[in-house]
Amino acid sequence: MTRILLSLLFLIWTPTLALAASPAAFQSDRIVVEVRGEGPDVILIPGLASTSAVWARTASALDDRYRVHLVTVRGFGDVPAGGNGEGLVGGPAAAEIRRYIAERSLTRPAVIGHSMGGQIALRLAADAGPRVGRVMVVDASPFFPSLISAGATTGDVEPLARLAYQGLLLFGDEALKTQAQGMGADMGGAADSLFGTLGWQGGDRRTLAQGLYEVMTVDLRARLPAITAPVTVVYGWSADDRSPRSQIDALFRASYRSLSRPAEFERIEGAEHMVMIDQPRRFQAAVERFLR
Repeated sequence: MTRILLSLLFLIWTPTLALAASPAAFQSDRIVVEVRGEGPDVILIPGLASTSAVWARTASALDDRYRVHLVTVRGFGDVPAGGNGEGLVGGPAAAEIRRYIAERSLTRPAVIGHSMGGQIALRLAADAGPRVGRVMVVDASPFFPSLISAGATTGDVEPLARLAYQGLLLFGDEALKTQAQGMGADMGGAADSLFGTLGWQGGDRRTLAQGLYEVMTVDLRARLPAITAPVTVVYGWSADDRSPRSQIDALFRASYRSLSRPAEFERIEGAEHMVMIDQPRRFQAAVERFLR
C-alpha cells in the first residue's frame, strides 16, 4: 500500500516539479526568442524583413555545443508587429534583448547580427557593456550610407530614406513579400545592402518602412567607443574589380575606426549581402573562429 501511495504521489508531483523548473517564456511586444541546445550562449539577430529562419543552418551547426538564442524582431515575416507597429524599431529591439539577457542571467553571450540586426547588436553592446561577451556584425555598418560614400551624412540620405519609407507603405501585402526587392534598383549601390535575395520575407508594412528608414539614416558611429566587447566584422567581397564589393574593404574599416579596440575584419569571397546564405561553409568557418 505504501509503495502504491508513493507511486501515485510521484505521478502527481513530477509534472508540477517539471513545470516549476522550466523558465516561463520571455514575454515581449518587440521580439520573439527561440532557444536551442545547451552550452555557452550565442544570440543570433536577423536583419530587415528577415526572421530567425535565415539562421537555420548556422543554428544547426552550433546547437550541439552552444545554447543558441534565435531572435525575430516582431513585424518581420509572419510575426505580428506588436509594439513595432508604430514608432522606432531598432532601439527598442536592442533594449528588449538587453532585458532578455538580464532576465535569463546569460553570462557574457556572443552576439551575431546581420544587416539591421548588426546595428541592433552594436546598440546592445554599447548599452550592455561587460554583459556582452563579443559581437559579430555580418555585412552591417554603423552607418550604411558610409559604405556607398565615406563622406555621406544623414542629411544627404534623409530625402531618399523618406521616399523609400513612403514607397513601402504603398505596397500591397503580397508585393511586400515578392516585389520589394525591385525598389533597390533606384538606390544604386545601396540596393545590395538593403534588399537581399532570400533574406526578404516581408512583414508588417509600417514596421518594414520604419526599419528601412532607420537602416538608411541611423548613424551609430558615435556610439562605437562605448563598446568594450571585441567586434568582428564579416562581409561579402568580390575579386572582380567591376563589382562594388571589390572596393568595400576600406569603407568597412573606416566605418569602425572609432571602436575602443580595433575590430577584426573577415571578408568572404563570393558572398553578397546574405553572407550566411550565399557562402554558408565559409561563413560557418568564420563563426567558429569568432567563437573560439
